[in-house]
Amino acid sequence: GYEKKRSKLLQAYLPHTPGNTHTVLYQAAYSLYCLCLFLSDVHSEAVQAALERHSERKMAVLLPSKRQSLIGQTSMDTYTPPDSSSGSDAEGSLGRAGGVSMDSWISRALHGSPSTSSSSSSHSNSSANAARLAETNMHSYGSKNMCKYSHGSVPVSSRVSAKIQQLVNTLKRPKRRPLREFFVEDFEELLEVQQPDPSLPRPEGAESTPIQGEELDRLKNCPASLEAALLRWGAIAPKAPCLTTTHSNTKQPYTLTYGKLWSKSLKLAYNLLHKLGSKQEPIIHPGDRVALVYPNNDPAAFMVAFYGCLLAEVVPVPIEVPLTKKDAGSQQIGFLLNSCGVAVALTSDACHKGLPKSAKWFPLIKDANNDTAYIEYKTCKDGSVLGITVTRMAMLTHCQTLTHTCGYSEAETMVNVLDFKKGIGLWHSVHTSVLNMLHVVSVPYALMKVNPLSWIQKVCQYKAKVACVKSRDLHWALMAYKDQSDTTMSSLRMLLIADGSNPWSISSCDAFLNVFQSVGLRSEVICPCAGSPEALTVAVRRPQEGSSKPSGRGVLSMTNLSHGVIRVDTEEKLSVLTLQDVDTAMPGAMVCVVKLEGVPQLCKTDEIGEICVSSVASGTSYYGLSGMSKNTFEVCPVACDGGFVSDCVFVRSGLLGFVGPGGMIFISGTLEGLMQVGGRKHNADDIIATALAVEPMKFIYRGRTVVFSVNVLYDERIVLVAEQRPDSTEEESYQWMSRVLQAIDGIHQVGVYCLALVPANTLPKTPLGGIHLSETKQLFLEGALHPCSILMCPHSCITNLPKPRQKQPEVGPASVMVGNLVAGKRMAQASGRDLSHMEENDSLKKLQFEHLQLLFFPKVLQWRAQTTPDHILYTLINSRGAIGSSLTCLQLHKRAEKIATLLYERGQLRDGDHVALVYPPGLDLIAAFYGCLYAGCIPITVRPPHPQNISTTLPTVKMILEVSRSVCVMTTQAILKLLKSRDASVAVDFKSWPPILETDDLPKRRCPLLYKPCDPDTLAYLDFSVSTTGMLAGVKMSHNATSALCRSVKLQCEFYPSREVAVCLDPYCGLGFVLWCLCSVYAGQQSVLISPMDLEVNPALWLQSVSQFKVRDTFCSYSVMELCTRSLSSLTDSLKGRGMDLTRVRSCVVVAEERPRVALTQSFCKLFKDVGLHPRAVSTAFGCRVNLAVCLQGTSGPDPTTVYVDMRALRHDRVRLVERGSPHGLPLMESGKILPGVRIIIANPETKGPIGDSHLGEIWVHSPQNASGYFTVFGEENVRSDHFGARLSFGDTQTVWARTGYLGFLRRTDLTDASGERHDALYVVGALDEVMELRGMKYHPIDIETSIIRAHRNITECAVFTWTNLLVVVVELDGSEQEALDLVPMVTNVVLEEHYLIVGVVVVVDTGVIPINSRGEKQRMHLRDGFLADQLDPIYVAYNM
Repeated sequence: GYEKKRSKLLQAYLPHTPGNTHTVLYQAAYSLYCLCLFLSDVHSEAVQAALERHSERKMAVLLPSKRQSLIGQTSMDTYTPPDSSSGSDAEGSLGRAGGVSMDSWISRALHGSPSTSSSSSSHSNSSANAARLAETNMHSYGSKNMCKYSHGSVPVSSRVSAKIQQLVNTLKRPKRRPLREFFVEDFEELLEVQQPDPSLPRPEGAESTPIQGEELDRLKNCPASLEAALLRWGAIAPKAPCLTTTHSNTKQPYTLTYGKLWSKSLKLAYNLLHKLGSKQEPIIHPGDRVALVYPNNDPAAFMVAFYGCLLAEVVPVPIEVPLTKKDAGSQQIGFLLNSCGVAVALTSDACHKGLPKSAKWFPLIKDANNDTAYIEYKTCKDGSVLGITVTRMAMLTHCQTLTHTCGYSEAETMVNVLDFKKGIGLWHSVHTSVLNMLHVVSVPYALMKVNPLSWIQKVCQYKAKVACVKSRDLHWALMAYKDQSDTTMSSLRMLLIADGSNPWSISSCDAFLNVFQSVGLRSEVICPCAGSPEALTVAVRRPQEGSSKPSGRGVLSMTNLSHGVIRVDTEEKLSVLTLQDVDTAMPGAMVCVVKLEGVPQLCKTDEIGEICVSSVASGTSYYGLSGMSKNTFEVCPVACDGGFVSDCVFVRSGLLGFVGPGGMIFISGTLEGLMQVGGRKHNADDIIATALAVEPMKFIYRGRTVVFSVNVLYDERIVLVAEQRPDSTEEESYQWMSRVLQAIDGIHQVGVYCLALVPANTLPKTPLGGIHLSETKQLFLEGALHPCSILMCPHSCITNLPKPRQKQPEVGPASVMVGNLVAGKRMAQASGRDLSHMEENDSLKKLQFEHLQLLFFPKVLQWRAQTTPDHILYTLINSRGAIGSSLTCLQLHKRAEKIATLLYERGQLRDGDHVALVYPPGLDLIAAFYGCLYAGCIPITVRPPHPQNISTTLPTVKMILEVSRSVCVMTTQAILKLLKSRDASVAVDFKSWPPILETDDLPKRRCPLLYKPCDPDTLAYLDFSVSTTGMLAGVKMSHNATSALCRSVKLQCEFYPSREVAVCLDPYCGLGFVLWCLCSVYAGQQSVLISPMDLEVNPALWLQSVSQFKVRDTFCSYSVMELCTRSLSSLTDSLKGRGMDLTRVRSCVVVAEERPRVALTQSFCKLFKDVGLHPRAVSTAFGCRVNLAVCLQGTSGPDPTTVYVDMRALRHDRVRLVERGSPHGLPLMESGKILPGVRIIIANPETKGPIGDSHLGEIWVHSPQNASGYFTVFGEENVRSDHFGARLSFGDTQTVWARTGYLGFLRRTDLTDASGERHDALYVVGALDEVMELRGMKYHPIDIETSIIRAHRNITECAVFTWTNLLVVVVELDGSEQEALDLVPMVTNVVLEEHYLIVGVVVVVDTGVIPINSRGEKQRMHLRDGFLADQLDPIYVAYNM
């Protein structure tokens, strides 16, 4: 019948294959045995067929880019190859392990069996299917050719962009029908809500009823307690063997007799009660908890300790303590011991060595009562450990129930492979064995690992009647079996399968029976069992001898099971699940099935629910957790009419299933393994079985696979982790992973969020060799799993992303304006103090003679050289903190004259020629600048090339010279030597440079005639800088704008000649150049100059100089602040000890052209609070290309305020203020006080209309200090003319504004400024050029980057950008390359959770790869160009499918 069934299964995929349907429902096990014999083959071929169907879609698999060093380190050479002996693969996987999962291995063993009639034909067909699948995959999966051209698109140039193009093309084909749109118009962004589908399967049966087990017959002469049983057997049969321990080495087996067990337990009980502590204050009292800590190869000592505790009336708590750091669960076990109040722990040495003999002491043997007998521990899904209390009466009744059900009789021999410290192993081999005087032969896990056949050999050797195993033990024994002649299993009357309730154990049982039937194993011997720590044994199939009840199997639709509905299906379908019963309820117990959610209402007959048991033989509570205990151990099921079903109290078992015909109990999974994805429930074991049916021998090391779910974006997402064989290649692994994804999607109709392969033997293990689920999940969530291959599929899994919101109706020309109100709100406009009414310094007023000579800096410097020649204007601090050099007014004037002479004589320059000043930060730059002004030339300050990075920095210098049309270069002798070096000549030919003048040796005589400017609107200098978007922009600064800017800064900061100001800024552009070169000459204050480059050598240089010179005002950049915060975080005490004192600092201003970095500022304030820095002193300034200084906090006025705005509202161009600590709150700090003479208005960047107060828009500025326009080499000043000559579309249409290109908003506060008016605060949100529009919403890169940096401790820096509507994330890794892949899921998760975006590409690079300019701003567009040109040398590039 197998061929017929196989052809029906594949008829949908093979042409012209006739067949009809046939339904199989519950029948007797033997009559159905032949049909279920090849279940593993059926599932494997179902997986192959599903894969073949998927392969027709021609899905492209984007192989990640991995650095060769990383590939080499994860190669086969780094692993020890597994032993080639038959026992080398004896290690199991989680719980159900081997037979549950290795379907294709089982089928391979079956195909080699001579007893299988149809094996050869099925094997050949399987091979044909595999060959056809491989042929299809050859066409559909990525190869090297796919990296050159992408389907349906133009050829692409680089390898990286080709892969991205493939990804884009893949995403263009929607995988599923799109969900319906759903949103409500308010500020709350709602996730996509799936509407209930009326066609979904629903339970339609009648309400189920509780089933009652048979009456428990009292056993004849049954002891009244387990202690009484031990006393009886120790007295009447002291020589009878109780426990035989076998070892993995050559040691002889140790046998513990009942006499020895009694005497040793008695001695231990006496010592516990009388020898610990003193007679007056004993440490242990009856009822106290005692931990039993024993290795898995010492069951004899454990048994002695357990019964010793029972005799002493203390409560044993058997635990598993990790022996090494690699073992999992140590913290949770410690928590359990603490919560249970364990004061004493018993181990092997403490129990058996050095204990004195007990005096004539005899314990009081009581009948079983409701005192706690022992506490069994249980590890939950989240890794927490609970202690379940079992009373003495429950323990005795449970033993009697098992004796009745399993038919135990005195002196029977039992072989036990299970863990004897908990669960079924404890109940049968420690409890029930003593009640019935059984002889237990214990086979430890270490021996099973070496010899998987050892338990079968023990059955043969001792002619055992009973064996307690797991399905994985059947599987590994089957793999190691080589037709040994001395094997016989005819003595077995009961083969107890501890995980037989797992649906996927059927294949192991059937395959084992098929092979070992020839050596005496009978089909009725196999008895699956279902149990849980809370309910103890729920059901066990009775041995068939003397029982007429048939066992049943059911073939159910997996799709319907995911909706909690039972529907009989045909095995011809792909997604079916075959269940076997575990017989009826236990004697004396009542069983019912209740719904998983809400009140414990009875399920319908065709509905999956949780099995609940009412019996004396069950757990009592979770120790110390009364609330949880009530919900689990005191359940009162209700019927649909609301009435209680029974007077009895039920216990939740944690098992999922239903009650079938004849009261048979079927288990479909566990509550712990249940994953609810998209409203459907999936069992982890089902997913594992499907994954392992895809050629596990090639890739998965010993079948070690684990599946769990993580919560991402308000839903569970499936994660599959497996150990990879050392000899599998990178490409093969990714092909296998992509096939697993397709198989799971085809059979379970669910997407896998993440699939990770880790090196062999690296996942945390349980004591008996399985994978520790919760520890593995925790490693994944913490980013410490260290996978060697990873595949993320968020595009197919995340279907509940929020829909883009509609745009807010903007203010247009048709709106009604009343005064300064727009659409009912105050217009967002503000201004600094009016310059016309402000009085100037008397000394400067004297200078305002004809033609307002104050507007020209050469005249100001000459005036200062005449009036205060010895006044020091500039002091340069060297890297050691000492004064390197200084300039007085006269010295600066004379040096400027000499440089002007140099330009006239050697340079032959004329008025208006452009001169590039290539100097390091210092006084030479200032002198050269004023020398150019004296000569009538236009200076352009240019950052010199970096000696260590000359190949990339020198072309930038050359480009600025060309764009600025510089006819001459002035520099120092050292830089000139660098330009002539061989490395520099490789980057830029020295002959291509314009004439170069070095200013170390200046002419002796002064210039005969200085240039006298007459028009204030003529050009003073050019200010060039590279924006964060990679645009090189030079702005024209006139004499009028320059003097107005310096005047505003002087008034705002109250600069006078008696003041000292510390400046630690780059002096090449923006406000940094103004403060370094111009302000001291204009206002007369002494500037203490600190080069930011020197801080790399001496991080404390800036703050030490501020403290040493006792300055009140200092200026820095964010890069300087970040360097100090990072480098000096552990040195504040030593700095304080060396006398650093910042109490005199009244303003520390951060000069920036970006949104204020609140977190960095707060960290800086908190760190240096100990050395006297007041948090109120730290503020920020804001400037841009069109106006180098818009806001600056200054000395007067209210402190800068911080507001919190809703990040989700910002994505829709809205400002919504929230309280501090709100879930999506984003802190925004005020960008300083608006400078005098500056007017600001917030305008819509698209309609150019004014916007109301607290609304987001572009910041426009009107001021005399605005730049004149952009300077370009081709005369394209009109390209962005609206940046400098913008007008409002309505309202005040006459005023000419400059557009800053930054988004922000104004908010009128309750504070008052110096003039008594209410203060208007400006908040900068971000640059318009950097805004990324994704899914109809606007995102600022800094927000996403802030979230990513918090995601993992090894991420030092990151940058994001978009390309073809994909979000690309580049992260810098501070750690070993093996940790690179840990970052991929962490980055994907945090961006999904906080920003509702799917990351398309994750690039992991070394530290320092992300380019950052001198102001500390990331050059994202340069990074994007490097990524697309494949120049980043990434450690790893992951393409999220």
